[in-house]
Amino acid sequence: MTSVPVEGTRPSDAERDRALAVLRDGAGSGRLSHDTFIRRMNFVLGAQSRGELADAIRDLPRTEPRHRTWTRAVRAHLPRLKVETAVSPNARTGAHQHGPSSARSAAAALPERARPARRFDPVGVVASWLDGLPRLSLVRPAVAVPLPGLALPAPGSPTVRIGRGPGATLRMADESVSRHHAELRHVDEGWLLRDLGSMNGTTVNGLRITTTVRVRPGDRVGFGAVTYVLTWTG
Repeated sequence: MTSVPVEGTRPSDAERDRALAVLRDGAGSGRLSHDTFIRRMNFVLGAQSRGELADAIRDLPRTEPRHRTWTRAVRAHLPRLKVETAVSPNARTGAHQHGPSSARSAAAALPERARPARRFDPVGVVASWLDGLPRLSLVRPAVAVPLPGLALPAPGSPTVRIGRGPGATLRMADESVSRHHAELRHVDEGWLLRDLGSMNGTTVNGLRITTTVRVRPGDRVGFGAVTYVLTWTG
């Protein structure tokens, strides 16, 4: 009885699919032109033997199924599990002190079966990998609150005295403002702001002033913890 060579047997559908996958990878990597890919694909679909399939993909590298590649990569990162049998200290010392009979009794005390090795759990591996990723938190940008306006004194108007005392023109209730904090007045060249020796200071555009300074509309002036933006006289 003569045996049929493996190359002469008719290929299965799974073998045709694997050959087509090799052709697709070859076309995707640029090893095969579009016309060559179409011609070989038709040849694979009409192949009558495994040898013809092998001829169609002989010059192309074989590709391993993706699930096998993924499994091998995951297993490479898994810690190796070492199964150890528990032996009591008395059994160990007895084996050395009392000779072969004690060793046999210590061996009899061992469990009949070692603990089974932990099974590979791909879901647990992926979950552990996801837990190790950095957490992203959304930070909402701070919304800028417009500052209240402070109208500059009109030309010829009296000096505006700012403070917490009863004699202040612009009286504030904030505890960070001194009783006699600062004064704002109009001159021929514009407006001048002067600190009156306040406890928490007077600022112009974030800078604390120690002398009389010139100010203009749009400047941010602060009296202690209270801040205004200067505006034209309404």
